[in-house]
Parts: sequence; structure tokens; C-alpha cells
Amino acid sequence: MRKNERKHNELRNIEIIPDVNLYAEGSCLIKCGNTHILCTASVDDKLPSWLKGEEKGWITAEYSLLPRATHTRVNRETKGVSGRTQEIQRLIGRSLRAVCDLKILNGYVIHIDCDVLQADGGTRTASITGGFVALCIALEKMVKNNQIPYNPIKESIAAISVGICNDVNLLDLEYEEDSKAEVDANFVLTESGNIVEIQGTAEEKPFSKTSYLALMELAQEGVNNLIIKQKEAIKNAKI
Repeated sequence: MRKNERKHNELRNIEIIPDVNLYAEGSCLIKCGNTHILCTASVDDKLPSWLKGEEKGWITAEYSLLPRATHTRVNRETKGVSGRTQEIQRLIGRSLRAVCDLKILNGYVIHIDCDVLQADGGTRTASITGGFVALCIALEKMVKNNQIPYNPIKESIAAISVGICNDVNLLDLEYEEDSKAEVDANFVLTESGNIVEIQGTAEEKPFSKTSYLALMELAQEGVNNLIIKQKEAIKNAKI
């Protein structure tokens, strides 16, 4: 039995609160059970040198785990980010760029910052889901301010973890489940069901193609429900 009698295909209690930062062009606080992440989107017109002449904009991401986000204190990454942090940052950026027409952003870079206030599994997936909300709010404000002609988002995107624990397929793993799962996977999927990224790992023994397809179907179910939450948050934002 899962905590709070949660069903195998049930998300944790999900809450996405928009406009939690006074200064960022887009922001939200995403709560996935006990995982809480502050996501902000900042618009910058200072393009990196490698983008000059490309006639497109860019979306980049930074991810940070605050010192007491976990059971024991972790040190701040003041002397460069770890390999894990770098991997997550790149994943967030790739995911958000995949559903955005970067040509419409010509002349602008949008920085997505995801700061983990509290971690209980699924921080990278929640960062993508919340980062998309912050990005959409910022883009709507750019349209309103005549910085871009229209919102360049092609379709919604969200991410979720799935896994196999004691031979049962589970959606949206908490840390306790994730730490003992026989299979652990992260799916980044669009509203139409297209795949942006899949990260899957087996522990002790391989898993079958049949199991993989079942996990993907479970992930899409979770992503569809997350996208409903995203749209509600964006609709309630002050734009």
C-alpha cells in the first residue's frame, strides 16, 4: 500500500501556484506531494555571442537544490555545478526548447531557474512541469508588451516519473519508492503524446519491452493530468 492509500496510477497531490515572484516575468511554485520547487522565467535581450546571426532566441535553464531541501544538509554548489546538476539543467532546457518556436524569440534569451525548496523524489520532472508554466506566463507577457508577435509555444509539455516496485507499475514515485524500485524511469512527453526524452534504468535485472510500453502508457496518463493543472495555473496568472 502506498502512502495516503494512493493508487498505483495516481499522482501525488499536485498544486501549481502562479505569480509567486514579484520581479520575474513568469513564476510559479509547484508542489508535487512533499517536493516543492520555485520556478522563474527571466527575459533577457543580451544574446550570447554564439547566437548572433542565428535569427532565433534561446531558452536555457539552471537547477539548484537548496541546502536543507533534503533530510541532511547539502552544500551549495559555489565552485561549479556537479555532473548531476548539469545533466538536469540540460534536460530542462532541452525539454522546453522542444515545444517552442525559437525563431519567434529572435533577440531574446529566457532563463528558467528551478530552485528545489524541498525534495521527496521527482525534482527533475517537477522542474520541467513547473518551468513550462513559468515560461508560458513570461511569453504571454512578452506578447502583451509587443516584444514578440505571438506565443511561440507549439504544444504543452510535462514530465513524470514512473517505476516498478515489487512488480507493480507505479506513477509519480516518492523518494522512498524511487530508492527501492526495480525499474525507475522519467518520461518527458507532450500533450499529443510525442516523446521529448526518456530516461530509464533497471536495478538487478532487465525489464521487458512489454513493461516499458506499460510504463510509457502510465506516464502519458500522468502527463495528461499534469497538463490540466498547468493550464489552470496559466489561466489564473496575472498577465
